[in-house]
Amino acid sequence: MSATAEAPAGSAEPVEEATPAGVRERLASPRALVLTCVALFVLLLVSVVVAIGLGAAVVPPGETARYLWAALTGGRIGADETTTYQIIWQIRTPRVLLAALVGAGLSAVGVAIQAMVRNALADPFVLGVSSGASVGAVGVTVSGGLAALGIYAVSAGAFLGALVASFLVYVAASTRGALSPLRLVLTGVAMSLGFQAVMSVIIYFAPDSEATAMVLYWTMGSFGAASWDTLPVVSAVVLTGLVVLHRHGRALDVLALGDETAASLGVSPDRQRRRLLVVVSLITGAMVAVSGAISFVGLVMPHLVRMVVGATHARVLALAPLVGAVFMVWVDLLSRTAAAPRELPLGVITALVGVPVFIALMRRKSHVFGGR
Repeated sequence: MSATAEAPAGSAEPVEEATPAGVRERLASPRALVLTCVALFVLLLVSVVVAIGLGAAVVPPGETARYLWAALTGGRIGADETTTYQIIWQIRTPRVLLAALVGAGLSAVGVAIQAMVRNALADPFVLGVSSGASVGAVGVTVSGGLAALGIYAVSAGAFLGALVASFLVYVAASTRGALSPLRLVLTGVAMSLGFQAVMSVIIYFAPDSEATAMVLYWTMGSFGAASWDTLPVVSAVVLTGLVVLHRHGRALDVLALGDETAASLGVSPDRQRRRLLVVVSLITGAMVAVSGAISFVGLVMPHLVRMVVGATHARVLALAPLVGAVFMVWVDLLSRTAAAPRELPLGVITALVGVPVFIALMRRKSHVFGGR
């Protein structure tokens, strides 16, 4: 099972991953996998501390760690350090932590969706969740709906829009309780185009330009709205979702082999696909509600990790969230420092990085992407 991966769209058989055999063998043992996870976690911690310290006001990593320790333990800081402490703890820390969470969630959801639909080009937004969230956010902005939620109204609208989009995709794609991968992908793409049309109509009739700016935010991504108030809910949804997806690693292995093979092994592909659709929709909706749509992370990260550890989903789901978290922390740092004081949309940076990486992956693993 470990030597197989999802087939290209329309293919009925699994394919071999083009990955260095020696590296894969070294990481095949549980001990090597644990050590790799520990190394990535340490790299993530270092990245978080460095990213928190960098910005318009640069704070050395040692000082940053001291401020973070004081915040966590209730330690004291000097009166002349109050402003720097507030920048570190109240502004940058929740933003960097949110970046790590979203990077981890996008990578894990990308792994799950590519196995669910057996399509190497699938990503967390292929099911129309991103477009549905954008419609919800823009609709709330223009109409003033959910005003009772105050500053959380737009995020709540985006989350509800994402869930509605997922429900509509499921209803439209399922036939007599069956949920085939091809119908799921095609329905998701069609619904995404439909939601984009609805969003364009809302913008066209909007009384001001606020909706246009909101669309840019939700379609390109940003962590500028991160705060300690929103972080706990997103953390709970994403971390719980990661655990659930990891527990479904065996089911994802079977789904990647095809529905007939899954049925012969005693696994109901439709039932598993419905369960996973609920999980990935909740995770994606929670992430989009606080960060907007960020492209290429959920598409590229799963392939990069599979090249190193093989296609067994238990291993991929152990490493992909950590790799995605580290990547997104540095992307966010580049977003807020490359053109300071202006902030680049996250989707611009991930696309500039993701496109050449994806083309390189496609040439290296041509058999996965429809080549010979």
